[in-house]
Amino acid sequence: MLVHMRTTLNIDDRIMKQIRQEAARSGRTITQVIENLLRRGMMGGGPRGKKRRFRLEWVKVSGELLPGVDLSDRDVLYEIMEGRK
Repeated sequence: MLVHMRTTLNIDDRIMKQIRQEAARSGRTITQVIENLLRRGMMGGGPRGKKRRFRLEWVKVSGELLPGVDLSDRDVLYEIMEGRK
């Protein structure tokens, strides 16, 4: 059994205009549009609720190794990065 609750919301006129337009465009009621928006916002649900996969872009830069740096010795690397050497 579904239970529905009636409530009153104060929604900015500009946002309400967009909600009405989306309802008309999609053939849904204003209630359905608002419920879907709330569902996506609260639970990440709905067809557009999927998060985009993060993509790391590699950047290549030219340079050279500093004198005295041994890449196989992490302790020395930390000391150099932290300015202790």
